[in-house]
Amino acid sequence: MDDAVRTRDAAREALSDIDPPKLLDALDARLADASMLPGALALGSARALDPDVNADALAERAAGVQLIYEGLRLTRDLAREEPWADGVSARQNGAGDLIAGIEADMLVLAADVLVARGFFVLARTEAATRAVDTVRAFGRDQTLGRRPASSVDDGESDRETETFDRRLEADVLDLAVLAGATAVGQSVPESLSTYADELAAEHGTAFPPVPSTLSETAAKRLATGGGEDDPVASPTDS
Repeated sequence: MDDAVRTRDAAREALSDIDPPKLLDALDARLADASMLPGALALGSARALDPDVNADALAERAAGVQLIYEGLRLTRDLAREEPWADGVSARQNGAGDLIAGIEADMLVLAADVLVARGFFVLARTEAATRAVDTVRAFGRDQTLGRRPASSVDDGESDRETETFDRRLEADVLDLAVLAGATAVGQSVPESLSTYADELAAEHGTAFPPVPSTLSETAAKRLATGGGEDDPVASPTDS
């Protein structure tokens, strides 16, 4: 079983008791279409620092990172798209707007559940404090990045919004490597932190699908600290 599958299966298991079924369906659909890079990076980080680690035993921890990311990413998507903006009220605009409003409300609830369940999974791990910091930073960045357009130049506003948006991915990958390293009783080496930063800079807000594991070259580099002439291979490389 590869790391993306491990992460997705563990995330679904963590959500399996959610009611009502329609909400669970919305959560499952979100996970089905998502890149599992954050969770896979957590597992790959643990394996890089301890090649003998049982990845299946750490899948829940990887799922916690993934769930927090999916919840915050969905929140960011809703803030961008503003699905309620076109309707004044369901009563005024008819059944179509009522259905759209219910679906939008369901997505907001889904985002809250994803983050809350991710917190629950990581609550008793060494990554718990970082998880809280990640969510707090996201709230602050989204507030600052979406100031009223009248307060800043339009071009500057767009650039600021993009900058603040990209910080979520950087923070989540930082959380992922911490969750992975501490799972095997180690602190995060500089090479691993740098690797996460490079991934965030490379992919921005659009994580790609991931292969089964981090490459062997990347694992060796992370485990030993590597060198400038031995670049870490991307986990998105096959």
